[in-house]
Amino acid sequence: MTVLSVNVNKIAVLRNSRGGREPCVGTAAMVAMAAGCAGITVHPRPDLRHIRPEDVFELARLTRSRAEFNIEGNPFAPPHGPYPGLLALVEAARPEQVTLVPDGDAQLTSDHGFDLRRDSGRLRPLVAELKACGARVSLFMDAGAEALELAAEIGADRIELYTGPFAEAFAAGDASLALARCANTAAAARALGLGVNAGHDLSQANLAAFLRGVAGVDEVSIGHALISEAIYGGLRETVSAYLKILAAN
Repeated sequence: MTVLSVNVNKIAVLRNSRGGREPCVGTAAMVAMAAGCAGITVHPRPDLRHIRPEDVFELARLTRSRAEFNIEGNPFAPPHGPYPGLLALVEAARPEQVTLVPDGDAQLTSDHGFDLRRDSGRLRPLVAELKACGARVSLFMDAGAEALELAAEIGADRIELYTGPFAEAFAAGDASLALARCANTAAAARALGLGVNAGHDLSQANLAAFLRGVAGVDEVSIGHALISEAIYGGLRETVSAYLKILAAN
């Protein structure tokens, strides 16, 4: 069955908008884990717009033996002020998974995957260093990405399908082409021995359709929609609703 990792970035956004510790990222993660999610995801950025290094260390402690901890980030971004760099965070926090994402500081959110023909040479030593920390390494990839075999060659364990285009097509009323691209890329990844994760703009409205169309998804990472829905329905109840969808598909 596909497992759920809850991204708690948006909890930190709300906290940072006021200052102080509320709402508490750690408490939100504990509620999500108590509801049954299999993992907690964060995406710390150099500008500290949401998750901060101290959040990473607290969540590493809270998730230990309870759920997998997944740290997302740009492996090419240098240290900046209190942000020590992705590798330093991973060395200190020892997450079970690291998801590498080619996002820049100017991006509002992650909106594209790696170009492996361009980036594989730079990624190879970084993947090795992250795996030496005991982490499974996943690469954020577009559906239909070329040269997918390079992901396996440089030592990655999984890819994470960028599902933003699928979500947009679903909302517009016809996701068949976007879904087929995701399914074909997932199948190609599995044929290379890679696991398949998925994330970005997945929601209760489109998750079942995505899972019916894309076989063999190991994990979905969901944050923005889940936290938005939780404002209305409660965090524990919303996590439980996602788990019911996963169990049925």
